[in-house]
Amino acid sequence: MAISFELDDKTEQRLRKLAMRTGKSLDAHLQELIAQSIDDLEDLYLAEATMQRVASGKEPVYSSEQVRKNLGLAD
Repeated sequence: MAISFELDDKTEQRLRKLAMRTGKSLDAHLQELIAQSIDDLEDLYLAEATMQRVASGKEPVYSSEQVRKNLGLAD
């Protein structure tokens, strides 16, 4: 899929310098950046959804003591 967008001059310059230093193409760096950003966004949205379930009482919460006991690690 082809997507087109413009970078500000400073960001483009940094990306070009990075590409020159690493020997990787601009496209390779952009693909890596986008993939990592999508991973980060997915993690963020998952965490926010979990926090909403915790706040509403729909998600169980356990103390570290309870976890250790459940795993048979209690002293």
